[in-house]
Amino acid sequence: MSLDRFAGARVARLATTGVDGRPHLVPVTFAVHGQVVVIAVDHKPKTTTNLRRLRNIRENDQVSLLVDHYEEDWRRLWWVRVDGTARVLTEEAERAEPVAWLCAKYEQYRERPPTGPVIRIDVVTVVNWSG
Repeated sequence: MSLDRFAGARVARLATTGVDGRPHLVPVTFAVHGQVVVIAVDHKPKTTTNLRRLRNIRENDQVSLLVDHYEEDWRRLWWVRVDGTARVLTEEAERAEPVAWLCAKYEQYRERPPTGPVIRIDVVTVVNWSG
């Protein structure tokens, strides 16, 4: 299945798991380029810069992303889950192109590009459902 419906969504939920086995789920903005999904740590307020999602990816590179759509007419419900292998990019040379993809999708990033680490996810599996 193509990632078109997934790519068109504005917010996904990123699921990671560290070596302790505890799941961690956070909403994220993202961009898709081919079979790659990227997420950046941006300027939105965070309680710490030592983010659990980044620690978890460094410990266990297997992640999932979920986007969904809800309507009262349940025949129009859908969701798409992407499973993949993630890594954290911190070097500017690695970050530049993914940040450009994010800036192309989100006006807020064009005004203030993300300066934090970028999560790169190589898509392995796409699972979807629709009503």
